[in-house]
Amino acid sequence: MKKILMTGFEPFGGESINPALEAVKLLDGVVLNNGIIVAHQVPVTRFKAIEVVIEAIKYHQPDYVITVGQASGRAAITPERIAINMDDFRIADNDGNQPIDQPIIMNGPNAYFSTLPIKAITQALQQQGIPCQVSNTAGTFVCNHLFYGVQHYLRYTQISHGFIHIPLLPQQATFGDQPSMSLDLIVAGLKIAAQAVIDNAFDIPLSGGSIC
Repeated sequence: MKKILMTGFEPFGGESINPALEAVKLLDGVVLNNGIIVAHQVPVTRFKAIEVVIEAIKYHQPDYVITVGQASGRAAITPERIAINMDDFRIADNDGNQPIDQPIIMNGPNAYFSTLPIKAITQALQQQGIPCQVSNTAGTFVCNHLFYGVQHYLRYTQISHGFIHIPLLPQQATFGDQPSMSLDLIVAGLKIAAQAVIDNAFDIPLSGGSIC
């Protein structure tokens, strides 16, 4: 049976809740077809996030890692294509760090690509009526920081990893100026994504590009 480590960030930016953490907590221990999900909480801090996930990888010894974070302004679940070697925080993290134009890994590669089947994930969710699209930017905050750092750590292993952004919850978007998605739908989407990871050793040739 394959094991998927799925991580979710704690609340940040003055929020009292983070849909990523709420979703992965509900998925902890969920049994898939030939797989199981184990969940882990991650701090929204520049100098701790990567370390916490690395320790979870060492402990759980997963076959796959899916790191999850919230993305305000997005209306769909969005598997990320690429992480860049750049911290440029618009706001401070939960420890007060706010780096500007600083590398995540000194002298590291400019970028790492997801090693998850992001097109297969996207298709699987869309076929179940859940909004999903490939994203070509994970931002420059702690989500991208973690995505890049975990890819760097796993670069010589057989463990596949990628990052998935999810929308805000309705209770985070009460002003009506941000899209949102119910927690039930987010959980269902992440479960489908996890199964797609197990079912697809290679990605599928599906367009996930954008014009600009």
